[in-house]
Amino acid sequence: MVETREVMGIREASEYLGVSRETLYKYVYEERIPAFKLGNRWKFKKTVLDRWMEKQSTQREERAKGKPRGAR
Repeated sequence: MVETREVMGIREASEYLGVSRETLYKYVYEERIPAFKLGNRWKFKKTVLDRWMEKQSTQREERAKGKPRGAR
């Protein structure tokens, strides 16, 4: 198993998250995912991404427990 570093670049973060680099860039520019610039390169902290993923999954679960789709 490959060790995941605490601070990752686009390539490592896209592999860690299981999305393409293009998708990750899109999420960064849409401010949908936490990232920061170091020089001219986007960086991602593993611990921040882990918290973000947990929050995303929790929100999805809460929405699923709410109103059925199409209900008003």
